[in-house]
Amino acid sequence: MSEYKKNQEDIKKSKKSYSKKSYSKKSFGSKSSDKKFSENKSSNKKSYNKGSSDDTFSENKSFYKNSYGKKTFDSKSSDKKFSENKSSNKKSYNKGSLDDKFPENKSYNKKSYEKKTYEKKSLDDKFLKKEHKHKNEGIRLNRYIAICGYCSRREADNLISTGSVSVNGKIITQLGTRITESDKVMIGVVAIKPEKKIYILMNKPKDYITTSKDPQNRKTVMNLLGDMKFRVYPVGRLDRNTTGILLFTNDGDLARKLTHPSSNILKIYEVKLDKNLKINDLQKIIDGIYIDGHKINVDEISYIEDKPHNYVGISIHSGQYHIVKRIFESLGYKVLMLDRTMFGPLTKKNVPRGTWRYLTDSEVRLLMNL
Repeated sequence: MSEYKKNQEDIKKSKKSYSKKSYSKKSFGSKSSDKKFSENKSSNKKSYNKGSSDDTFSENKSFYKNSYGKKTFDSKSSDKKFSENKSSNKKSYNKGSLDDKFPENKSYNKKSYEKKTYEKKSLDDKFLKKEHKHKNEGIRLNRYIAICGYCSRREADNLISTGSVSVNGKIITQLGTRITESDKVMIGVVAIKPEKKIYILMNKPKDYITTSKDPQNRKTVMNLLGDMKFRVYPVGRLDRNTTGILLFTNDGDLARKLTHPSSNILKIYEVKLDKNLKINDLQKIIDGIYIDGHKINVDEISYIEDKPHNYVGISIHSGQYHIVKRIFESLGYKVLMLDRTMFGPLTKKNVPRGTWRYLTDSEVRLLMNL
């Protein structure tokens, strides 16, 4: 037992001494470790010593100083340059300098505005020039005949191609021939010349024939006009017993336009039949009547208020010959009276039967725009 205790005590002593050694190593108690650490410490101190840093990095410090000086110099030069740019910008955007620097541009803007106005005028001049581009060469013969009020241009072309027109005693058959104001134009043995355009609205009475001359010496609508300074002729035809609006003019182009079937001008008629119009026949007319294989549509048809049912009002665009009479005759009715109360925008208001009046300028423009 005594030996065992002795061994245990030795073991404890050895552990105790071992712990002292490890602790001394851990706490850097050895001289070599302290010496090494002190060298490292002194080395570190030397490396980061302020004086040694100044000595070691004196060149670098001077370099930074120089570079900082350069930077300062650059900053000054940059400020100077910026101030120049700033002053330059002020100079560029200064109102006075703009006027001084760009006087041409300023005047150019004024000129461009004036030029725009000038171009507008030049367009009008160009249009007039285009319309009268052959002014020195005169105007076309067919247009001259239409201006004189003799007939339309298409009819004038027919007269020219058939050899009925002569210029200065020479018969002209070539279409597109041009003449001047000094040329003498004749159709047959009749000399023609331009006349002032006349437009007349008449409320035609019954028993007058729509023609300029009648071989049987019956009454014509021209007798109602009396002696006129200018020659005019009726636009379209109304039967002897048909009354209402009838136009007269010496404007051949407008006359042709108004009478052509394709013009589809609205016309309103008051119709008196030999018997009352049946409601079934009224509906047939509304649905459309076939005449000569063509369907004829009316715009509106109705009985006239406060009158018997043999009085009917009808509005239609068709320009076919005697179309209103043919519509009722196809259903077995006979037309006793036919009165045209409206032609396009024109009415016979304030124009008593058998009298006439001149159209106003606005009415003429309306007709031309149909």
